[in-house]
Amino acid sequence: MKFLKVMSLLLVAIFLITALFYEKIIASVLLPQYIDWAQETDEKGIEIGTPLNNKERSLAKEIGIKHPEKVRIVYVDDVPYPYDNFALKVFGEAVGLVGEGITNNAQVFGYSIYARKDFELTRPKLAHELVHVLQVERASLDKVVTQHFFDMAEYGYDKAPLEVEAAEANNIYSADW
Repeated sequence: MKFLKVMSLLLVAIFLITALFYEKIIASVLLPQYIDWAQETDEKGIEIGTPLNNKERSLAKEIGIKHPEKVRIVYVDDVPYPYDNFALKVFGEAVGLVGEGITNNAQVFGYSIYARKDFELTRPKLAHELVHVLQVERASLDKVVTQHFFDMAEYGYDKAPLEVEAAEANNIYSADW
């Protein structure tokens, strides 16, 4: 009986510590793992991706990207996510990035835009993704990832400030090519 009380108290203490320091745990444990994975994904995308064509490069310049020649598009069956890392999988599900009923059509990892093969990157949709490239260019991949994850946790995906900024590009560049 004493053992059960001690174990129960220990579990409550762990729960309280986790609840009080979850942001520090996320920032110091989970985000570095995700950022390392995202940087590797970007490097791979830069190697295997397709450079922007002239129209796409002009759009990237108009959006403000300093180095549109570095941007690559990688068409894939599924946009990658580190599902093999259980903690990151649970974290991605908690903030609404991945999970049941969520289809990720495209995602930026630095200068690499990974898009599903069946997702047509129309001018407004590409503009949206290029704004994410611009956000990384203005700050850095690690800073953007950190802000985005905390913003999604606080505001939800659609109201996260970086998503709101990118969604504005959908409207500004709503006319197709």
